[in-house]
Amino acid sequence: MIIRNINHDCAYHTEKIAVMFFPLEKLKTDGDDNVVIETKKENNTLSVRVRAFSRFEEQSRTIPSDADVAHELSVLLYDTLSKLTGYTMPWGILYGVRPARLMHATVESVGRDGAVKKFLSDKVQQKKIDLALAVMERENRIIELSSDNSFSLYVSIPFCPSRCSYCSFVSHSIANAQELIEPYVELLCKELEYTGSVAKELGLRLESVYFGGGTPTTLSPSQLDALLGTIERSFDLSTVREYTVEAGRPDTVTREKLDTLLLHNVSRISINPQTFNDDVLKSIGRRHTSKQTVDVYNLARQMGFGNINMDFIAGLNSDTFDSFKQSIDTAINLSPESITVHNLALKSGAYLCTENELFDLTKRSLATKMIDYSYNTLTQNAYNPYYMYRQSKSLGNLENVGYARDGYDCLYNIFMMDETHTVLAAGAGAVIKLKNPKTTHIERIYNYKYPYEYINNFEQIISRKKGIFDFYSE
Repeated sequence: MIIRNINHDCAYHTEKIAVMFFPLEKLKTDGDDNVVIETKKENNTLSVRVRAFSRFEEQSRTIPSDADVAHELSVLLYDTLSKLTGYTMPWGILYGVRPARLMHATVESVGRDGAVKKFLSDKVQQKKIDLALAVMERENRIIELSSDNSFSLYVSIPFCPSRCSYCSFVSHSIANAQELIEPYVELLCKELEYTGSVAKELGLRLESVYFGGGTPTTLSPSQLDALLGTIERSFDLSTVREYTVEAGRPDTVTREKLDTLLLHNVSRISINPQTFNDDVLKSIGRRHTSKQTVDVYNLARQMGFGNINMDFIAGLNSDTFDSFKQSIDTAINLSPESITVHNLALKSGAYLCTENELFDLTKRSLATKMIDYSYNTLTQNAYNPYYMYRQSKSLGNLENVGYARDGYDCLYNIFMMDETHTVLAAGAGAVIKLKNPKTTHIERIYNYKYPYEYINNFEQIISRKKGIFDFYSE
């Protein structure tokens, strides 16, 4: 895809909107391509010309001299692409990751009615405006729990029993990385010890702990015990409101591992089916059955876990609306405390990116139908949308939403998505986010991405963490 921007400095906006409509097209800087977009400003006239394969569309309009050129051009490009493709984006020209946070800022600036008017001018559908308002209100209740010295802890376990076809996370199958796990865990314990000493010296207050991945329960019971024990010794857990460990893959969960989590007072786990259709599970590379998911869920319940989340993905390869509906209905009957519904997003490293027709109108419409069903059905069954985020190149430009029963909103998800306070992170691919509560300024410190890099460069990782002191001393 080639985008030519003439006589204006709105290239960032035009690129973001073009990618919404053509998510699998690679951007080129010159020559010719199947998709060519030209946006132009000439005096007070804006124009857009688009050629996509055999289709062509152009529109122009005159704007007032004091108009917001970026906004006007974004809307014009959106209208042109929508007419050409026949698809209306549910979030209009908005391309940000955090629509609820944007709603919060807009409400603070111009009031609730003004915010609704602004979102409508951005071509956002009313049902998505209502969703953003609902999430904003629930997020605000959790955000108020945070203090100036609050922080959360994220622990990265980048290993899985196998790699799902849609996955783009830093995750290695244990078949390919078995020899890395033990040294990784040993060094991660050292990093957690150092991180705990930093938090203690700075007088920070720990609000939530979150083990993500990958699949943390890929580790053995003894490895989990070592990590959880290290956290107990290294951090003051007396202020922790929530302790989550993702037990996402049921084929990694055993009674002994669940016992270990309970022993260390883990209060929330995720058991993630993604789908209750065994054929779809096979097509995405999951080596377990729906029955295994139900069995593990029931086991966790019997053992005393009272806060369980389940994840699902709308738009998975070979999934149908009826199959997706059955998955959501099955989850509601199981009655976990929270259910998260993701919309399929394609990344460059995901196998599904190679499928030619993944983003045709049929797939987008199906994903929309699935997302709408999950919202309507879950809210009718006392699951409230409490956090939300969006990903680039998502199917139908839709959103990922966490739903929870009252009192079971995942605090870490909200703190992280809102960037409420500092997140100290440990492990491969982990990113420390340092938040200044007075200015909202954020700085990031990155760990090495892959386990072998993490192991080979561990001393440098510890050295980078000294930047936490520099941040808090400013």
